Amino acid sequence: INRCFSTPYMCVCVFTFLQVGKQQQSKDSVFFRDGMRRIDFVIAYTDENDPKKQERRKIYESNLQRVGLELETEDKSESEDGKTYFLKIHAPWDVLTTYADVLKIKVPFKVNDIPENREVPMEWLFTPLRLPDGIMHPEPDYFTSPFDKSKIDFFLMDNRETFFPPSTRNRIVYYIMSRCSYYKEDHLCKDKKGIKRLLNNGTYTAAFPLHDVRAYHLSTNCTERYTLYKHWAKFFLFYKEQPLNLIRKYYGEKIGVYFAWLGFYTEMLFWAALVGLICFLYGVMTYNQNEWSQEICNDTIGGQIVMCPLCDKKCGYWKLSSTCNSSWQSHLFDNVATVFFAIFMGIWVTLFLEFWKRRQARLEYEWDLVDFEEEEQQLQLRPEYESKCTNQRLNRITQEMEPYLPLSSKCARSCLSGATVLFWMGLIIASIIGVIAYRLAVFAAFASIMKDSPTNDIEFVGSLITPQLATSVTASCINFVIIMILNFFYERVAIWITDMEVPKTHLEYENRLTMKMFLFQFVNYYSSCFYLAFFKGKFVGYPGAYAYMFGSRLRNEECDPGGCLIELTTQLVIVMAGKQVWGNIQEALVPNWWVSRSARSHPESLYSRWEQDHDLQDFTQLGLFYEYLEMVIQFGFITLFVASFPLAPLLALLNNILEVRVDAWKFTTQFRRPVAAKAHSIGAWQEILNMMAVFSVVTNAFIVAFTSDMIPRLVYLYAYQTGKGNNMEGYINNSLSIFNISEIPLASQPEDEVNPSCYQDYRYPPGHEKQYTHTVQFWHILAAKMAFIIIMEHVVFMVKFFVAWLIPDVPSDVKARIRRERYLIQEYLQNYEVEKLKSQLSQCNSHCTCPPDKLAKCMETKLKYKNMFHKRTLMIWNDRDC
Repeated sequence: INRCFSTPYMCVCVFTFLQVGKQQQSKDSVFFRDGMRRIDFVIAYTDENDPKKQERRKIYESNLQRVGLELETEDKSESEDGKTYFLKIHAPWDVLTTYADVLKIKVPFKVNDIPENREVPMEWLFTPLRLPDGIMHPEPDYFTSPFDKSKIDFFLMDNRETFFPPSTRNRIVYYIMSRCSYYKEDHLCKDKKGIKRLLNNGTYTAAFPLHDVRAYHLSTNCTERYTLYKHWAKFFLFYKEQPLNLIRKYYGEKIGVYFAWLGFYTEMLFWAALVGLICFLYGVMTYNQNEWSQEICNDTIGGQIVMCPLCDKKCGYWKLSSTCNSSWQSHLFDNVATVFFAIFMGIWVTLFLEFWKRRQARLEYEWDLVDFEEEEQQLQLRPEYESKCTNQRLNRITQEMEPYLPLSSKCARSCLSGATVLFWMGLIIASIIGVIAYRLAVFAAFASIMKDSPTNDIEFVGSLITPQLATSVTASCINFVIIMILNFFYERVAIWITDMEVPKTHLEYENRLTMKMFLFQFVNYYSSCFYLAFFKGKFVGYPGAYAYMFGSRLRNEECDPGGCLIELTTQLVIVMAGKQVWGNIQEALVPNWWVSRSARSHPESLYSRWEQDHDLQDFTQLGLFYEYLEMVIQFGFITLFVASFPLAPLLALLNNILEVRVDAWKFTTQFRRPVAAKAHSIGAWQEILNMMAVFSVVTNAFIVAFTSDMIPRLVYLYAYQTGKGNNMEGYINNSLSIFNISEIPLASQPEDEVNPSCYQDYRYPPGHEKQYTHTVQFWHILAAKMAFIIIMEHVVFMVKFFVAWLIPDVPSDVKARIRRERYLIQEYLQNYEVEKLKSQLSQCNSHCTCPPDKLAKCMETKLKYKNMFHKRTLMIWNDRDC
């Protein structure tokens, strides 16, 4: 066939032959019409009467052919819709080897002969969780080395067609496509290049590599996608381990690392969920020992105490016994076990991060990613960076000229980017303040409207429909709408300002975008929880001297009668569980049904492989970013506020068990095959998790101290309890202070009949020389709270640092294997060079006067100097000997 293209006549003959063969072969194929050249990439476009787009396509495709890629076009008459053209791209062997050398892609040169010493104690217990070894390890373990085109016979190569796997092939082709221009050589616009720009301006509609086979049907040739669907993407296999090596082989290291992290995170959640469940069960078992709740529900104690109104004018007096149910519910989460669980989670998060570093280090070695970061920084510059940076300077490492962004331009772009991020974060905080103002404004209105509401007569639910509930529900709906609107706009703003910064590499681009989006999401999702935990009910003043929001007439919001902790728990459950349920419904129950139906209803001979994949959902640049973001936001919920809800890790565990299989199902059946990309870690998410782990210790200490009632109870129990025995009898009366209602300002007095009242605080009673100022007990409690925060933080941080020091980031056996592999690579390369030189000697003995044995020794010495990079010595030695 290669010879056929050398003459016009034979070219016509071969074309006719391929057309006849095409009618006989199935269109469900990953090869060109000749059945031999593999399709490495597909580009789709529609036939529009736009001369600019046609010219761009013509020049771009011509440039692709100029660099060596081979193209084949499927006419629109062959497609199902009759409108779409499909351009199939094949990278021949010379192109693959050239760019594998440029990208320093690691390839095998010898089977790994280092014995595996990893023995799992009582491994038989884990047998039901294991997958077959052929699926877990789809290929042998090799020693690998960066590909060198000049040493092609050094590497293990049984078949040139399978030497580079499809994931590597599509990565190479995409690298070429992203740097290929679509302008003429004499064109003035030098930044017009890359498939990404052509997709953005509508010249092409899609660009993607092909899946190897239908997910639902077994193929005799290509079975990786079907194997992943059968052993990974089905929910009833939720208890099985993930075939990470097969995932990495099919999708690339970047997606493989994500699923490795998600699986490890889910495994570690099991222990946090178990301890959290035990702490919750402790609250259930001590339910009847809750003496302060018994006093609140007692008709002679709580039923006789009348509390001050919760708002001005419209709110009336209320009895303490009305908080009976919420007090019992609060005990389930606000007990001694909560303190233990907060400390445990501070240690758990350290263990999780340290053990993940070890797992990540092992993956780096097994997946040949140990030296990847340096390659990424030096060899994979973003096309946008190369096109926008017109200045050149010498790279000290490569000693080559490379584009760079001047410092003045970089600083200006960074300042504008930072100001934009701060503006949008301020916009979120302003929206939260607006929601708080709404809550303050409508609470009094609901209190007035629902005072004589007919809903009070409704059985069971009538008592639950309260002004607090109505205010909370409506405010949550408004908050949700604001979150969605801001998410919609900020996603585009974040991408725009990151593009404006012109990051140098793809890794740097993703890390910058990650930090911007996380800062936004952090404020967006957690601000309401921070308000409930640390601000609501803390700055309300007291009757006669209430505090108002920013000097307005809106009185600062007090805690729900059951306390702010139960409100924080409720908020956490609604936001966390609601987000998870909605996300899984969106991912699993609203799939691309028409795609699956089309794929199953069309026969293989008519529904081509490229059409099947074209109808799937596009896996965008931010596809994996959103998967990480979802899990990291969840991580924040179970660490930052876990002291208020010990069952949060259990909810996260149940969600993640489903999440792993839903994501696997999406990647296998609903998404186009993404371009394979390398990643040696989870990137900027690692630093984000570390920061949240440290911050979580502080937030949980403050929640236990200031949001929970644990410290005031302990102070009363050990310092102010006057009864017999070690009990909490009398705690309710001790925690309340009396206020003379005649001193309430007229503007704040309720419209109801005046009754004697109390309020919850530690202040001197009316008539005392220090009336309405804080008592000594208040300062004792405050000191105890601060002491608890300091002690808890120091204990947890000391344990965290000790655990981090005790557990090395890289396992010792991995360190040894890395050193051993580097030594063997050097040794084998040297032996290879020696053998190569000896073979050269045997061919040139007649041209040299030295004896063969002396000449061989000279060549070995020369090789020694060559490997030591003694170029000057080598040059002198060359002139002197042989």
